[in-house]
Amino acid sequence: MSASFEATLDWAQARDAADPLRAFRDEFLIPPHEGHDSRPSDSVYFCGNSLGLQPRAVREAVNAELDYWGELAVEGHFKGRLPWMDYHEFVRDDLAAVVGARPAEVVAMNTLGVNLHLMMVSFYRPTPERHAILIEAGAFPTDRYAVESQVRFHGFSPALSLIELEADEPNGTTSMQAIERALAEHGEQIALVLLPGVQYRTGQAFDLKAISALGHRHGCTVGFDLAHAVGNLPLQLHDSGADFAIWCSYKYLNSGPGAIGGAFVHERHATAALPRFAGWWGHDKTTRFQMGPEFHPTPGADGWQLSNPPILALAPLRVSLEIFRRAGMDRLREKSLQLTGYLEWLVQTQLADVLQVVTPAEPDRRGAQLSIRVTGGRERGRALFEYLMAHGIIGDWREPDVIRISPAPLYNRFADCLAFAEAVREWSRSV
Repeated sequence: MSASFEATLDWAQARDAADPLRAFRDEFLIPPHEGHDSRPSDSVYFCGNSLGLQPRAVREAVNAELDYWGELAVEGHFKGRLPWMDYHEFVRDDLAAVVGARPAEVVAMNTLGVNLHLMMVSFYRPTPERHAILIEAGAFPTDRYAVESQVRFHGFSPALSLIELEADEPNGTTSMQAIERALAEHGEQIALVLLPGVQYRTGQAFDLKAISALGHRHGCTVGFDLAHAVGNLPLQLHDSGADFAIWCSYKYLNSGPGAIGGAFVHERHATAALPRFAGWWGHDKTTRFQMGPEFHPTPGADGWQLSNPPILALAPLRVSLEIFRRAGMDRLREKSLQLTGYLEWLVQTQLADVLQVVTPAEPDRRGAQLSIRVTGGRERGRALFEYLMAHGIIGDWREPDVIRISPAPLYNRFADCLAFAEAVREWSRSV
């Protein structure tokens, strides 16, 4: 792949001009940056791993629902182009396609943290013999706080029941062998394996199918936090065999700050008599409005819903998923491999004296994100990050010393990667 890369603007612009997905960039609002000549231009946005850009069509979609609300009021549940009663179903097929699931296995609802707790109510069922949860060391606080509180809720001690998988590779990433060793040592006491699809700090992608099979061989339930994987990697959740997964949709799914989250429940659990925190909207839709006293869950992931869906939050997700349907996850992944590969090549060939890539070099062990450390330590890293931000190159910082740069294939270009490299070189010459 790298043999054809060149560190020239002509080359980058030629690649962008030949990109079959180039038109999708125009469907997003790119934040402006005021340059040295005081004329605004597009910033170079590499922060879709934290908050995706706004699709232009979102405003019209949200305004349409506001219009229906104003014109129809309660009748909007049954009238209009997309009646609210069934609105969450209008995103189901496209969401299933993005995550590689069957439509009945996915639902857009709540937020990531809420969905994680709801899934653990059903899938973390500790016993005196099998009470532990396996997570990665340095897990994102959403996961760390949630699993510790669940352990305590069930009357166990996190000191004994929370097993943290330590990284065993030089840059803080984790091998499959480390997961195998942890399960070989602790498998008989692990009730739940909960790992990320992509680790937020390092950008490492995990093999969901291999981990699911391994966890199940040891008698564990297996779930995944896919916050940094959904819309980034071509997931195959159904085929992975995972029991459940949860995610947010404000990162690569471009659905807005604090956007509605999502959940996957494998179809083998579709009608299982699992304990759950029940809600009215999770009741069988054919009898929901009979208002009976007994809860009968809708088969599939819909049965974990609590309340009727938030229409104004679902509208941006519907718009974004329609873009993903037209682009196709396979084509997006192909472009992502090229973009991230080009960014890595620039770092290695032009900036090796300044930057070190933490994310695994193997393409199948990463998505769009490259996590980067700056030679010389945290203070130099922070100085570079602030320089990039001041010059309209937007990534993000994660303590203690990582800059995350994520070229999203829907709207990033090869020229953006080159602009990043040139800005780093300019900074290195000035310090």
